[in-house]
Amino acid sequence: MILERILHQKMEETNELTAPRRKMSAALKRSGLSVIGEIKRASPSKGIINGGVDPLRQLRLYEQGGADAVSILTDRVFFGGGPEDFSSLRTRTSLPLLRKDFLVSEVQIYESLFLGADALLLIAAALEKERLEALLSLTYSLGMEAIVEVHTEEELLSVLETDAPILGVNNRNLNDFTVDLRTTARLMDALRSAEGEGSRIVVAESGVRSEEDAGYLAETGVDAILVGEALMRASNPEETLRSFKRKGRRAA
Repeated sequence: MILERILHQKMEETNELTAPRRKMSAALKRSGLSVIGEIKRASPSKGIINGGVDPLRQLRLYEQGGADAVSILTDRVFFGGGPEDFSSLRTRTSLPLLRKDFLVSEVQIYESLFLGADALLLIAAALEKERLEALLSLTYSLGMEAIVEVHTEEELLSVLETDAPILGVNNRNLNDFTVDLRTTARLMDALRSAEGEGSRIVVAESGVRSEEDAGYLAETGVDAILVGEALMRASNPEETLRSFKRKGRRAA
């Protein structure tokens, strides 16, 4: 009898691992400006942002504010997160969850699957093109989606030669961590020149601190913004998130 109970529990755990993933792409293509709220304790450039955050409470605030998806930093050394943050939230929400980390190997892709990720981040600057294509292919073969991050026009044009359906434009230069929102405007122009309007789903990442920033990025034509620090520092994250979505709808 005890063995039967153990095996039943293991079957439930296995079913959870193989359950269909929630579609990040669908969440980012809703009308208006979609918002991915990020759970981030710290960063290399800003140090501790909100070291004592309760991830579940922050998740609930994002849900109340109308977030379309949630990004969770799992890097421990530089961002103060950990895989346990991700696994602890997987069954606590119906929102798509993005695993954000510096992923460079197949092992990490499989780890993302076991953590319950619906989508993960692949950074073009960190991967040779063939490596990026291999990890991208593996990600989709396992039922997850990927946001492929670019910062320069050269990276963008290289990624456009792949089948990546979701692009992330990082307004932050990862070499010196400076931020320029005009990066998104430049790369959106380059994307239109290369492929026309609406060819890929685009997420603007980093540097969104105000309603005006959200409105500016919406005007560039992106489908979504990813916001971390501004929400992690906000005294009322749900209302801050709502204000970004309202401004995005008016600007789009």
